[in-house]
Amino acid sequence: MIGGLGVGATIHYYQALAKAHARRQKPLHLLMVHADMQKVLGHVQAKQLGDLAEYLVTLIGQLKDGGANLAAVSAVTPHLCIEELVAKSPLPLVNLLQVARESILGKRIALFGTRFVIETDLFGTLQGKNTVRPRAEEVDQIHEAYVRTAARGEGAKEERQALAFLAHTLIQREGLEAIVFAGTDLALLFNPSNTTFPFIDCAQLHIDAIMKRVFP
Repeated sequence: MIGGLGVGATIHYYQALAKAHARRQKPLHLLMVHADMQKVLGHVQAKQLGDLAEYLVTLIGQLKDGGANLAAVSAVTPHLCIEELVAKSPLPLVNLLQVARESILGKRIALFGTRFVIETDLFGTLQGKNTVRPRAEEVDQIHEAYVRTAARGEGAKEERQALAFLAHTLIQREGLEAIVFAGTDLALLFNPSNTTFPFIDCAQLHIDAIMKRVFP
């Protein structure tokens, strides 16, 4: 697994995969390499998708050298280069975008995540009339709250309350069926026990898909 994007999201994946293996009474065999978040975001902001893919390929190569036979990136934003990454990866990848598209397509939704995810409709996978983009100032709010959470590596009550209020506003104003958590660090803020609006969690979809690949 490529982790570090950010650390809190990586911990969430680790814990979820460990619990899923424990439920099956199977040992977890996990290798992780820590990615440089600033390097990844720098490539994304500069639209250097080839360089981003090459960097991730290098990290996946390290996982292969360690004995891994399957790879996943525990973050949404790096999937911006997924086509090139899949083509060059030395290991088969569990593609978060493919999993999200299959589960969400046709539902009227809005995305919560980084600006790059929201403004590209999850990198073009969810384009169409059913994907509603928040207003510019709302995108700013979501992005800034997300980045603060990722940098902190843990959730904050004020961030959760502000985003929950915005979620309810969007659902009522736009007639949405759900808010899509299109950023793994949102798992630090929201879970089924504290979320009062309908949501679809891309991280959980991805984790479920990883488990299906490990235990077909």
